[in-house]
Amino acid sequence: MDYAFAKPERQYHELGTEFTGDGTHFAIFSENAEALELCLFSQDGQEELARLEMPSREGSIFSGYVPGVTPGQLYGYRAHGPYDPARGHRFNANKLLLDPYAREIAGTLRWDDALWGYDLSTGDDLTFDTRDSAPFMVKGVVQDPAFDWEGDNSIRRPWGETLIYEAHVRGLTMLHPGVPEELRGTYAGMVSDPILEHLQKLGVSAVELLPCQFFLDDRMLLDKGLSNYWGYQTLGYFAPEPRYLGPGREGAKGSGAIRQFKDMVKRFHQAGIEVIMDVVYNHTAEGSERGPTLSFRGLDNASYYALSPENPRFSFDQTGTGNTLSVAHPMVIRMVLDSLRYWVQAMHVDGFRFDLASTLGREAMGFDREGGFFDAIRQDPILSGIKLIAEPWDVGSGGYQVGGFPYPFREWNDKFRDTARGFWRGDQELVGDLANHLVGSPEQFNHSDRGATSSVNFLAAHDGFTLLDTVSYNDRHNEANGEGGADGHDNNLSHDMGAEGRTDDADINGARAARRRAMLATLLLSQGVPMILAGDEFGNSQNGNNNVYCQDNETAWVDWAGKDEALLEFCTRMVAFRRDHPVLSQDNFLNGTPAEERRVEIAWHQPDGREMDAELWGQAQLRVLGLFLTYSAQEAFAEGERPLFIVFNAGDEVTFTLPSHNGIQKWHRAVDTSRPEAFGIEPVEDGTAIVAAASVSVFAPE
Repeated sequence: MDYAFAKPERQYHELGTEFTGDGTHFAIFSENAEALELCLFSQDGQEELARLEMPSREGSIFSGYVPGVTPGQLYGYRAHGPYDPARGHRFNANKLLLDPYAREIAGTLRWDDALWGYDLSTGDDLTFDTRDSAPFMVKGVVQDPAFDWEGDNSIRRPWGETLIYEAHVRGLTMLHPGVPEELRGTYAGMVSDPILEHLQKLGVSAVELLPCQFFLDDRMLLDKGLSNYWGYQTLGYFAPEPRYLGPGREGAKGSGAIRQFKDMVKRFHQAGIEVIMDVVYNHTAEGSERGPTLSFRGLDNASYYALSPENPRFSFDQTGTGNTLSVAHPMVIRMVLDSLRYWVQAMHVDGFRFDLASTLGREAMGFDREGGFFDAIRQDPILSGIKLIAEPWDVGSGGYQVGGFPYPFREWNDKFRDTARGFWRGDQELVGDLANHLVGSPEQFNHSDRGATSSVNFLAAHDGFTLLDTVSYNDRHNEANGEGGADGHDNNLSHDMGAEGRTDDADINGARAARRRAMLATLLLSQGVPMILAGDEFGNSQNGNNNVYCQDNETAWVDWAGKDEALLEFCTRMVAFRRDHPVLSQDNFLNGTPAEERRVEIAWHQPDGREMDAELWGQAQLRVLGLFLTYSAQEAFAEGERPLFIVFNAGDEVTFTLPSHNGIQKWHRAVDTSRPEAFGIEPVEDGTAIVAAASVSVFAPE
């Protein structure tokens, strides 16, 4: 077939590709390119069928319409312009470039020196390489977005009713004996009956999926026999990652990846579970100025990337990955927003967790919570109403910004994690910090009209020790990563409790189980939004590896065969307890000031019944704290007041005098984490109760 551009019948405003029924419109941005060529390829991606210079350029957008191009057509671009690294330009028309807006991506990138814009053998990025990279490159796929959603809509569950479950598509499903073998590691496997039944029984309201946008395996990792398991090396911000496809992966008209991802979202929604995507808009897979030329670098390096202000030859790396996406550029922020809207509108995703989100708020003078990205999100009628979660740090100067993001963002709260780990390990001077985090971390978040659900609380996440490893290892054991065991965090606030790693010692295992119950109870009894790492609810271990980013194997996969049924039962009942007591998940901060005469919202106590004062808060050896809480005066619950009194005791056994706030005279113990069964109704005699060492007890009024 002879391909040629033709005059379109109407004006197109979208970037990327748009199939019209008779042909396809192509549009791509480059501010500094002199010309762009559209390249069409055979179905196997190896034969270049046509190379057509884009006929129209307006506002730095190159565009054109090609009759006869239908869904399933593979394509890429070549950009002509100066190869002048000293000015930040790295154009090389010998390199095939992936469309940043490609909705689907075909093929597997095969690492070859031809993928670099310079002669890699010399190590000199000022040289110019003339080899064609097309045989080794992935290609975009023109796609037909038609899909029957069967009336599916976003769930929009309130934050106060949200429980997040952070999971990896392969990691959660590869070892589950009930998931059909052909579905393990796939989008379909994520919504297979055994997985959905587990999540529903546990009480999960939202899954937070590690990156599912198209990403690459680093050449360095493949050379070691490893892979980019986590997926934080994105190259295609609009395309589902194809390695998670199952049976029927090719799909109708090349839409396999899109259809299977949509099927997954639809089934999650049918189960009442929201889908949150972990997204990486802070950097790309192209690495530093010495990295390959695959897409953004070849299309317009000086626009897409932040470059050194002293010498634009070099990347300005604020992410620790070699490059930083220049979100301050209007067309780059447009790409990010277009991508987010696409996943919400076309793929029905319910929200996003932004990796290294401080980078997105960087303006010329540093991080700015009033910057362009945040302004754009807040005024957007689509994006302002979904779930938005920031990882509130990057590695650049001033990048640690916990509490610094504007509404409607929620934030990962590593201060909660570190305080909870340290408190239950027995560290000193943490009772005050614990109190802050139990009530939603107001020291960090109670400003600018932010609510008490601003904090996403967690004990463990994909990056770091699992909960079991936190109580089983003093040191990280990352030797399998091939970096001499030096990678990963070295401050894990962990404690092996008497034996490094797995042990047959019943006393140590019993103590580890009790501490995990206490930690999970702390998470689920705290104001804010709880997040559980997949497998922590039943004792999954990574054998002390706290950085499994490259371990696509049983080290990182969730071990269902080793499931601790008793811990799972405890966690399930603890989630239900939280759900049954809305006082634990309020929208407003409790301020400790009676809203009306003799009504107490919140109070802190010591075992002898005294309320905490400055002298008591200042005790370095303090290991126990009692918390009375009821509804904020701003809350309105039809069932009336149902206060709780909770004792967190990381020290020795104590006898605790229970309070009599708001006229309450009698209590019963509803939860005691010192016991494996933990739950039951135990009346309290004489207003005092024994609270076991290293445990949490929850009391409710008679």
